[in-house]
Amino acid sequence: MASLSTVVGSQPAIKVIALCGSLRQNSSNRGLIRAATEIAKESIEGLQIEYLDISPLPMLNTDLEVDGTYPPVVEAFRRKILEADSVLFASPEYNYSVTAPLKNAIDWGSRPPNVWGDKAAAIVSASGGSGGVRSQYHLRQIGVFLDLHFINKPEFFLNAHQPPPKFDSSGDLIDAEVRAKLKSLLLALHAFSLRLKRN
Repeated sequence: MASLSTVVGSQPAIKVIALCGSLRQNSSNRGLIRAATEIAKESIEGLQIEYLDISPLPMLNTDLEVDGTYPPVVEAFRRKILEADSVLFASPEYNYSVTAPLKNAIDWGSRPPNVWGDKAAAIVSASGGSGGVRSQYHLRQIGVFLDLHFINKPEFFLNAHQPPPKFDSSGDLIDAEVRAKLKSLLLALHAFSLRLKRN
């Protein structure tokens, strides 16, 4: 199915769906998605980011698949992914891996036909300790099977608890240096997405 992206200037607009592995309202990872959306609107022409809430998705259960169809909330989720050019994952680290809600969303999207295939993708993580390194590596391994094409650089790992504060009490990003790093990642995702569309 063709992407619904429009054309901006001389090149197609890139439509990015952003998913957050944390369901907490004030999560730092949600804050990264909000900041990414702002950066795209303010300073990256042709990059459109839409946050997609994964909390309504039921736990994967193939008994819910009837005659090749899925529950309406799953069908709507899959359609959004299918229509996007790229995916931005905000992936905190739980127990050395990706979170259960994010893995569940990924698994629903992988049911036939796989809606993740041949899309560009990038990962950001705000977590304790190493900043989500292990969750990102696991997500990249999952992406191999799904035919997702992750950008390799820049990588974005953020220790959200290391001073000075990077987020306010609402989970909004307040650190200018981190914001600049996030913009670099978005520029790389934009460029790689355009390259894939031309091929």
